[in-house]
Amino acid sequence: MKKLTILPFVILLLLSTFQLQAQEKERTPIGGRPNIKGDLFLDFGFNMLNNRPDELNTRFIASRVVNIYYQTQLPIGENSGFTFNPGFGFGLEKLAFQDNLTLIPDPEKGPNSSQLVPISEVYGEDIRVETNTMAINYIDIPIEFRYHANKDDFNSGFRVAVGGKFGFLYNAHSKIAVTNSEGFSQKVKNSQEYGLSPIRYGAYTRLGFPGFNLWAYYGLNELFEEDQGPYGTAASQFNFGVSVALF
Repeated sequence: MKKLTILPFVILLLLSTFQLQAQEKERTPIGGRPNIKGDLFLDFGFNMLNNRPDELNTRFIASRVVNIYYQTQLPIGENSGFTFNPGFGFGLEKLAFQDNLTLIPDPEKGPNSSQLVPISEVYGEDIRVETNTMAINYIDIPIEFRYHANKDDFNSGFRVAVGGKFGFLYNAHSKIAVTNSEGFSQKVKNSQEYGLSPIRYGAYTRLGFPGFNLWAYYGLNELFEEDQGPYGTAASQFNFGVSVALF
């Protein structure tokens, strides 16, 4: 799986946004919002699995989500309060399996596959596990329809949105840190395909005010390709959390 570096894309996203909107940006009072059409959302939340076997239990707090999305704003009709808001960005997710379990390729299924095994089977019995997470990173295309209660000023007042997003997996890796009985520590980052589906799609909703929102995403496809994940799982994603609009 080809790796991409996050930081250049984030910088390019920000630079492109400010360049395209340079003619429309105006200074506002301290604490106000720049007059830029659209939103730059920074989402924080948690990643859960639906329709999973018990062995795929995850640790709630450690299974986190950070999304960075820019969405433009296209009014629908005249003074209707509705807008169409397409965008793009990054979905950066973690899964943290319970009981010190981790994913490794399953040789019986082929290189693009995974099985769930105890970390001690990989790094030895007499160890202390300090870090155990799985990162799953996407380039996402969110598309939503939004209703603004304040029809005269979309940058203020309550609003609610429904829509969907499509994601393209560009990197997945496990991150494990262990220490053995002699005090020798290892930190290993292992990038694999793990049988993960190369795309994802699902429905989501967002509600709140321009500066602060609640959001939820329900995956409509399986996290792993058919019969390539552990236990032949058909698990799908469910994410939820809060977001702030940087502008």
